[in-house]
Amino acid sequence: MDKRTSLHGKIRVLVAKAGLDGHDRGAKVIAAALRDSGMEVIYTGLRQTPEMIVEAAIQEDVDVIGISILSGAHMTILPKIKKLMDEKDLDDVLLTGGGIIPEEDISELKKMGVGQIFTPGASTRDIAEYIKKWRSENPRKN
Repeated sequence: MDKRTSLHGKIRVLVAKAGLDGHDRGAKVIAAALRDSGMEVIYTGLRQTPEMIVEAAIQEDVDVIGISILSGAHMTILPKIKKLMDEKDLDDVLLTGGGIIPEEDISELKKMGVGQIFTPGASTRDIAEYIKKWRSENPRKN
């Protein structure tokens, strides 16, 4: 078991709503499902900037950043978050997300280093299992 997970005992996930998107029902459903699957979840609320999200991830010492985007700004916001994560050496933190995102954009985001993107109707069980599997295959740096 890696240092951070053993220290906290649980996978820590930051769930955030980036940009001007004002609908957070899906983010709250995902946060509750991840909690129910045994993860510790920090929900930052609405209208977070990429800088605020990455700073919160550092402060909260998370394993995963999960972004919910319905606004159509995913090709601006997710690459910006990934760039900030790279600048802060958060290469052992998973950036994942979900929302209304076209398949061609999902492919492009994955090429940039973003993890799996979940679209409406995705199983919360599948999301939790993806995070657990990713963490087990990508241990934290000491």
